[in-house]
Amino acid sequence: MKTLLAVDGSDNSYEAVHALKYFARAEQLTLLHALDVPRPAYPMMLSEVAEEQYKTLEQSMREDGERLLDRVQSLLPMHAGPSTKHLQIGSPAEVIVSMAEELKVDLIVMGARGLGPIKERLLGSVSHRILTLARCATLIVNGPVKAMKQILLPLQGPSDAEAAIRFLQLKPFHDAIEVSLLTVLPSTQPPGPADAAAATAVAEILEEQTEYIEGVAERLRAIGYQAHGVAVLGTPSAVILQEATTLRSDLILMGTRGRQGISRFVLGSVSHAVLHKMPCPVLAFH
Repeated sequence: MKTLLAVDGSDNSYEAVHALKYFARAEQLTLLHALDVPRPAYPMMLSEVAEEQYKTLEQSMREDGERLLDRVQSLLPMHAGPSTKHLQIGSPAEVIVSMAEELKVDLIVMGARGLGPIKERLLGSVSHRILTLARCATLIVNGPVKAMKQILLPLQGPSDAEAAIRFLQLKPFHDAIEVSLLTVLPSTQPPGPADAAAATAVAEILEEQTEYIEGVAERLRAIGYQAHGVAVLGTPSAVILQEATTLRSDLILMGTRGRQGISRFVLGSVSHAVLHKMPCPVLAFH
């Protein structure tokens, strides 16, 4: 598996480095730091003095970036795999996505950065853009990583299941993991006495979904994972977050659903809600 580790020197960035301890040895591990050097609004009006100041700032940021990459490389787990360091100037999200596509990586690993006074509601512009633009799986680390043994895998449909199985077939984890599969049927108003037929229909759908989720679990067991599944009624995002807390999940592995037009930058209501309130790292696949 080819992995791209994007670092920026933040606490969550270093936690992303630590997270590699729980992933399998990479066929190729790329360490990337993007330099977003501020430029004046009208560069053609730069005086020689301002141009010199800009070059001095860029050089200083380059030196800091090189030291960061050296430190990150020194902190890599022993089994991380062969690594190379890259420092590029440009918008971080665009630089990361471009390199991921150029190298055809399977996984981007990075820390979340919520910025500003409403950071509890925002994942961070860089993380959000990478999740929507990158074609590969992306691990977003939002705090201390304690282990990677208990994985919660919410499924929104057959396409999610197939994508999850494709990713897990890469054997991305270093140690054995247990996968808890979950599918949530959106709940409606409780049926009244005259709605017995509706209640029966819901029960039948829930039973069908339970059989389906167990079938996915069986496929995962066939490729070496401990897996079990459950289908429940409720509000999908709320149930996922509750299950992650109850199970003390080390990771939420889930699909994202980008759309067309303006909404292409929306990951889908369920994944969007989970990502913005994640109680543990989230590994998103497309």
